Amino acid sequence: MSLTIGMVTFDSADPAPLAQWWADVLGGGVDDDGGGWFFLVGTAEGLPNLGFQRVEDPTPGKNRVHLDLGADDRAAEVARLVHAGAAVVGEHSIPGYRWTVLADPQGNQFCVGAEDDAVTTFS
Repeated sequence: MSLTIGMVTFDSADPAPLAQWWADVLGGGVDDDGGGWFFLVGTAEGLPNLGFQRVEDPTPGKNRVHLDLGADDRAAEVARLVHAGAAVVGEHSIPGYRWTVLADPQGNQFCVGAEDDAVTTFS
């Protein structure tokens, strides 16, 4: 397996103060790379970073915290996870980075991301 934990991400209607609180209690810093919708909190070396993303209205039933997993070969890992029982929820990208949102067999969502690679459709 080549999956690693890249970050733990929290959904929030107001992510800036929540990110700052976690940065304060963990002794880290806050990076606002997402133009006000996404904040990254750096943690101690060897620990996953924390992400805080703005969601206007967290829907009932959607997990508010999810794992962001990194993979050298995102397409192969997503295919392996789908074969193991995960379901693809969506595909997303920003310049230089692409990720797939999946749901585990009980519906908990998580992401597998990597530097931009070829677009692949999974079924």
